[in-house]
Amino acid sequence: MTEYVARLPDANGHIHYPEEEHDIWQELYARQLDNLSKYACDEYRQGLKALNLSGDKIPQLGEIDKTLLATSGWKTSAVPALISFERFFELLANREFPVATFIRSKEEFDYLREPDIFHEVFGHCPLLTNPSFARFSHAYGKLGLAASKEDRVFLARLYWFTVEFGLIRAKDGGLQIYGGGILSSPGETQYAMGDKPQIRPFDLLDVLRTPYRIDIMQPVYYVIDSIDFLDEIVKMDIMAGVREAKKLGLFEPLFEPKSKVG
Repeated sequence: MTEYVARLPDANGHIHYPEEEHDIWQELYARQLDNLSKYACDEYRQGLKALNLSGDKIPQLGEIDKTLLATSGWKTSAVPALISFERFFELLANREFPVATFIRSKEEFDYLREPDIFHEVFGHCPLLTNPSFARFSHAYGKLGLAASKEDRVFLARLYWFTVEFGLIRAKDGGLQIYGGGILSSPGETQYAMGDKPQIRPFDLLDVLRTPYRIDIMQPVYYVIDSIDFLDEIVKMDIMAGVREAKKLGLFEPLFEPKSKVG
């Protein structure tokens, strides 16, 4: 269940946000901009520059679409706060990126359990200007659309540990961020770049077997060598990996079950 209600466009496709919501965007943008210069991967920063997002106001999706269509053939699609797996995969398979048209409250400023417009636009849309990221997202959508409900649960882990919470090994041996779930979260950015989480090299089968929770900082992140490696993942037999992961079962979680928390 969601606590948020998406804002609907008017007859001209324009979404009106109250000033206090623009203020939240401005605060999130300004705070995260400093983090990006230190931690975001080069391809993300190039995409952010291409989108030319306003730091003062929540952008209109039509403005973003102009750049995405020109660079990668993608566009955004306004959606409610939460959508089904079926709808999610359908949009990606059609090169449409779902954007929930609400913004988080100040109470959830550092970490949000569900995607808002800052997460989707600021976190993900810049990398949709990158060919490898765009191809991976499209291939993932087509794969998920054809998969069974049971297999989609495993595929969700692949998306989680790449598009949402993926890291890149920088040329100097350090870490950079490409996952939108980190890039859009001031709290998770600092946490991911600290010494608390485990950092593991990307391995498809390991990723598919790693449980996660959406309401905590991630205890483990997977690292790829470059954004181009996403093309290599597309070439893998991902569904064979899903079948193998189902046989082997999941790893022991590195967190307490939600029922035991609090």
